[in-house]
Amino acid sequence: MLKITTQTDGTTTIFELEGKLAGPWVQEVENCWHRAVTDDWQVTVLLKAVTFIDGAGRKLLADMHRQGAELVAEGCMTKAIVGEIKRGDVS
Repeated sequence: MLKITTQTDGTTTIFELEGKLAGPWVQEVENCWHRAVTDDWQVTVLLKAVTFIDGAGRKLLADMHRQGAELVAEGCMTKAIVGEIKRGDVS
C-alpha cells in the first residue's frame, strides 16, 4: 500500500509518499508525475514514511531525478537510496 499526497503551489508540485513504493504503486506514482510535469514546474518527491522500495521504484526515482525532480528523504533507508540515486549508482 502507498499513500500519495500531492501539494501544488504556484510553480512547484510536491509528491509526499508513505508506505511501499513497489509493484503497481510504482506505475501509479509515475502516472501522477507525468500528469503534473510541465516545463516550468519544479517537482519534489518527499519520501516521508516509505518502508520499502523495490527495483522498479528505485528506477522510477532515478528517472525522476535525472529529469529534474528533487528527491527528499526522511529515514535511514530512504536517505541511503536517495544518496545512491544522486551518485548515479541506480540506473
